[in-house]
Amino acid sequence: MQIRWNGRMATAAAVFAFVCLLPAPGTAQGRGERGPKPPEGPAPKLNGKPDFSGLWQRPYVPDMSVTSPDGKTQVADATLPDDPKNKNRKELPFTEWGKKQWEAYDPANGDYTGGCLPFGLMRSMNSPDPIQIMQSDKFMSLLYEQNTWFKIIPLDGRAHRDIVATWFGDSVGKWDGDTLVVDSVNFNGKTRLDTIGHPHSDQVHYIERFRRVDLGHIAYEVTVDDPKTFTRPWKNSRIFTLRTDWEIMEYSCEENNKDFLEGHIKGGLNPTQ
Repeated sequence: MQIRWNGRMATAAAVFAFVCLLPAPGTAQGRGERGPKPPEGPAPKLNGKPDFSGLWQRPYVPDMSVTSPDGKTQVADATLPDDPKNKNRKELPFTEWGKKQWEAYDPANGDYTGGCLPFGLMRSMNSPDPIQIMQSDKFMSLLYEQNTWFKIIPLDGRAHRDIVATWFGDSVGKWDGDTLVVDSVNFNGKTRLDTIGHPHSDQVHYIERFRRVDLGHIAYEVTVDDPKTFTRPWKNSRIFTLRTDWEIMEYSCEENNKDFLEGHIKGGLNPTQ
């Protein structure tokens, strides 16, 4: 059986196997999407700045080029043209190199998540599992439930470090009024932006903006700037919701992936290069 996936043919087994590599949504973890009403009130402060501390539920964003019908996520760049095949989808501004990477991608030919390798920063931010945020005057830490990964963001005005490129890059934060702006560079280029496989290169530069609009919500927006993959920067945004009824859970990606072992999918970091 074959199905059409993003305009390309792929075996149903391969797509199913790829989906099985993803973290389980909250409902599968015993966490219903519908929880108690988020707490109301003004955004809390930490020494005069918004405090983002808490456990946050975020919408699953498997395809960053799609605006969800419920409005939970959107491609914030209104100048991107609509995809004639999908009224909710936008045509990302690929370079020739980027378009080639996008069109050649097929998880049946290899995806790094099959080997439990790190998702990378943006694919981790797009995942459906919760994030625990811990904040002090000098640092903000993102504790991803997915594979127990973490991201530490200095808030003390330091510059980017000259270090070996990594899966999650090097991030520094600064305040723009009550908005925290996180600048991330120095990626190894071995990951994808989202589940569906939108590419990026090792030149990618993310600018994330966190704004705690009230006690129960964070407005999140990311600008993707990658001159090798895209002709210009573009944006995506969504809302995080505080879950006072949840606790972060242990999560581990292990060996014995049946689809991987039986050949439905293949391993590899950059299978299209």
